Amino acid sequence: MEYQKPKIIPRNLDIKKQQAFIDEYEELLNSLTEVESVLFVDAVHPTYATRPTGCWASKDETLAIEQTSGRQRINIHGAINLETGQTRIIETESVDAQSTIKLLASIEDHYPCKQKIHVFLDNARYHHARLVGEWRDQPGRRIKLHFIPPYCPHLNPIERLWGVMHKHITHNKCYEMGKLFAEALIMFLREKIPILWENFRDSITDNFRIISRDDFWVIK
Repeated sequence: MEYQKPKIIPRNLDIKKQQAFIDEYEELLNSLTEVESVLFVDAVHPTYATRPTGCWASKDETLAIEQTSGRQRINIHGAINLETGQTRIIETESVDAQSTIKLLASIEDHYPCKQKIHVFLDNARYHHARLVGEWRDQPGRRIKLHFIPPYCPHLNPIERLWGVMHKHITHNKCYEMGKLFAEALIMFLREKIPILWENFRDSITDNFRIISRDDFWVIK
C-alpha cells in the first residue's frame, strides 16, 4: 500500500469512439496538403486567485504565498497549431457562440493562404450553436469543424496548453492586481508559446492514448 492522489476520469468513456477519432485524425494528417492546416480549439477560465502547488525547497524553510484580494475570472477562447505553435487567443466577456465565431474568423484571417483549415473542438453547446453553423456555411468559408468525442478532454491537446499556462503563470504566484494577472496570461499564450515553441511542444502534443475505466480502480 502507498499514499496516492486519485486521477479524475470522465464517467462515460467509449473506447470505440476514442479509437475511431484517433484513426480519423491520423488519416487526416497523412493526407494533409500544403494548403491545409489543423488547429485545436477550447476555452479556459483562469481565476485571479493564489494557486499554491508543491515545489522544491530547503527542508528548513516554511513556504508561503501572499493571498490575492479578489477572485476575478478571465474568459479565454483560444486555438493552437501544433505544427507551428502559433496561437489565436481571444479574451471575452463570455464564452459563447459569438466568441466562437470571433475566434474562427480570427483563425481564417491568420491563415489567408490556406484553402482549408481543420478545427478540432469539443461538444460544448456554443460550438454547436445555430449561429456558428450559419457562419460556417457562408460562401467562401475555409474552416471545417471536427468534433472530439464526448467526455474525452484528453483528446484535445489544447487542454495541455492550459496546464502549461497554469504551471508557468498561476502556480505559486501572486499578482498585485487582476489586470497584471490577465496581462501575464495573455502575453504567455499569445507571445511566449509561439516564440518558445521548441521548449513547449513536447508538453503539448497529439500523442493520443485511449483511456479505459479498466485501467483504474475507481473509488466509489
